[in-house]
Amino acid sequence: MLTPYAAHFDTPAGYLDFARFGPPSHEVVAATARAMEASARADHTTVDLLMRAEAEARESAARLAGTDAAHTVLLPNTSIGLFHAAFGIREGVVLTARTDFPANHYPWRRAMALDRAVPRWLDPEPGSGVTPELVREALTADVVALSVSAVDFRSGFRADLAALREAIGPDRLLIVDGIQAFGVAEMAWGAADVLVAGGQKWLRSGWATGFAALSDRALERLEPVLTGWTGVEDAGRFDGVDHPPAPDAGRWSVTHPSPVTATAFAAALGLVERYTVAAIERAIAARVAELAEAVERHGGRVLTPAGPRRRAGILAFTVPGVDPSLVGKALHAEGVTPTVRDDSLRLSPHASTPAEAVHRVEAALSSLRG
Repeated sequence: MLTPYAAHFDTPAGYLDFARFGPPSHEVVAATARAMEASARADHTTVDLLMRAEAEARESAARLAGTDAAHTVLLPNTSIGLFHAAFGIREGVVLTARTDFPANHYPWRRAMALDRAVPRWLDPEPGSGVTPELVREALTADVVALSVSAVDFRSGFRADLAALREAIGPDRLLIVDGIQAFGVAEMAWGAADVLVAGGQKWLRSGWATGFAALSDRALERLEPVLTGWTGVEDAGRFDGVDHPPAPDAGRWSVTHPSPVTATAFAAALGLVERYTVAAIERAIAARVAELAEAVERHGGRVLTPAGPRRRAGILAFTVPGVDPSLVGKALHAEGVTPTVRDDSLRLSPHASTPAEAVHRVEAALSSLRG
């Protein structure tokens, strides 16, 4: 546990479901409350003052992504960014994993229905994810992009973004869903042409927060189909004329983001910058390793790849011969919050997760043998 970091949170010790939702910090809660309180007493200065949070959050997200504010735009969730990317490709084949989270499927299905991009489904090995070898085998001349999750939501498999970039070459787009890794794993974000991430999980900024970072190649090649009134040049001039899209990442703006959620996002990103991704990642990796040992010690089978280079904060496992729902009940009885699926369970600790969580998992798994 990263003790100074942990002091910013009130999350219960047994909460191990950050891959689903990350309870926010004291700072995020307080910033949200202040913004709401200010809006309740609105005067002629309030809206403009609250909207300053958008620039602050955008600049912080850009720094963490290794880019600048001109290449970054705030979005309310990951899905909106993926739809922007999918609809922006006029034609061609996009490689994406059949095993990925559905949010990474529907943008491509909808694009195909509109006679734009066509998905070609990759089938990673169980417990694995999209690898350079898998991509090379699927590459043909008509492939224009690869869409991939930085970390697989099922297994915790960690994609090698730099190697994937090398595999597809410089002329294809690399579109990355970073929601299961951004802010808690140091990855080659600069390899991506499109990086999208919601803030409600590992960034711990609450729902309706997120961003996208676009490369120059993405700005050049992706058609801004979903550009709204705030994503154009001279957005403040209401003259009834169709204005051209903004020249930078702002073209992905549909309307103003909520200044309340932008304030929350800025507070959360500021905490990550303060404690650094590297330190947060080390703390998570240590706790995941302890949980993996505990699971195996009590008869469980870990499904997540071994080693910090191949996994991030997700630990998937089963207990052979025991229905996952029963394992889930045993964990709940010990005050542990996992993700329970039909075929497996998922534990996802954060840098604030104490060692007590490991002891609770061990107690739950021990009770199954009683």
